[in-house]
Amino acid sequence: MAAQTVAVPSAGTSASAPSVDLGPAAGLSCRECGTRFELGPIFACAECFGPLEVAYELPAGDPEALRAAIEAGPNNIWRYAPLLPVPADVASKPSLNPGFTKLVDAENLAKELGVTGKLYVKDDSGNPTHSFKDRVVAIAVEAARAFGFTTLSCSSTGNLAGAVGAAAARAGFRSCVFIPHDLEQGKVVMAGVYGGDLVGIEGNYDDVNRFCSELIGDPLGEGWGFVNVNLRPYYGEGSKTLAYEICEQLGWRLPDQIVVPIASGSQLTKIDKGLQELVKLGLVEDRPYKIFGAQAEGCSPVSAAFKAGHDVVRPQKPNTIAKSLAIGNPADGPYVLDIARRTGGYVEDVTDEQVVEAIRILARTEGIFAETAGGVTVGVTKKLIENGQLDPSLTTVVLNTGDGLKTLEAVAAESGQTATIRPSLDAFRAAGLA
Repeated sequence: MAAQTVAVPSAGTSASAPSVDLGPAAGLSCRECGTRFELGPIFACAECFGPLEVAYELPAGDPEALRAAIEAGPNNIWRYAPLLPVPADVASKPSLNPGFTKLVDAENLAKELGVTGKLYVKDDSGNPTHSFKDRVVAIAVEAARAFGFTTLSCSSTGNLAGAVGAAAARAGFRSCVFIPHDLEQGKVVMAGVYGGDLVGIEGNYDDVNRFCSELIGDPLGEGWGFVNVNLRPYYGEGSKTLAYEICEQLGWRLPDQIVVPIASGSQLTKIDKGLQELVKLGLVEDRPYKIFGAQAEGCSPVSAAFKAGHDVVRPQKPNTIAKSLAIGNPADGPYVLDIARRTGGYVEDVTDEQVVEAIRILARTEGIFAETAGGVTVGVTKKLIENGQLDPSLTTVVLNTGDGLKTLEAVAAESGQTATIRPSLDAFRAAGLA
């Protein structure tokens, strides 16, 4: 189908398309049929119902000058504003300013896993609400401003709820977020502390997401920006900043291999998009890289499809401690399959027991306390090496997307006091700890 530009119908906001300033964002494009739409709060193609993503007019010219401009920018994601759907003055607006988190040279973990090349952990637990979700929400907030929304909302497995609550408080929006009723208590508290409305839905994440889709189409949702639904094309672009940062922190080089957790699959697809953009802009040398996806066995629809050689992802009912990845019907699942196969990567899963083991390994070797999603990526990395699917001699980056303080329940049983003694040296000696 030939590409065409379609006007965005009214979505109940006060903004009109010509007044929208989202920097280099030129419109929305359907991944499936290529139909172009004006910038607006829409997420599905009106022609074929395919997903929409942001299309850009990226800066052209001298890569060295662009590199220098980025390096001179703030130490957060706004250093990449020329490559994101945000206004040029975004750094001056009220924001949590996430990003530019540590890329940890994980020598101890490398020895533990038998890696002879360089192994890095991109530790996004250092973001303001201690997960990578601060990145995607920051971009969505700018879209919400542009489209005149007054309430920020989301369906969430926990981390996103906290990120939306905090970003809304900082930016002056009302927030109302929806979560499964049985989330980890740490995530519930962190989502509720920011003063917005926090609503538990009886059911799993897919039930929550269906409810939010209904609310968007109801008059009750007038003026609401759902960051991962009607603002999803913009929201997803925040994950590109992980790719940008990793390459910049590696000295403007592509990693050979990267291991990414899969929930909806959006993070993995946008990391690939970010790497491709850096190549097109001449900011990094074009050379092969492999992207690996990581899931928990109790919610592994993409892994199952990859191993079976399928192009369609069959939904599953989640049953895993890795609740932040517990999306049984991942929207970007088919695109993850395409990227893993195109790059020569793989999609693997690990048991809950292996997740806990990996959390403890990462904590013991590198002093990084990962939430269960980080346990999934480290556990999958270990399994991929053991199975010969990941080359231990190459430069590999493993993502830790959240803080273990949010999922204490996963390791609490094995992480108590070593001993309880009287306050005396004799008691310390008797405990065998000297």
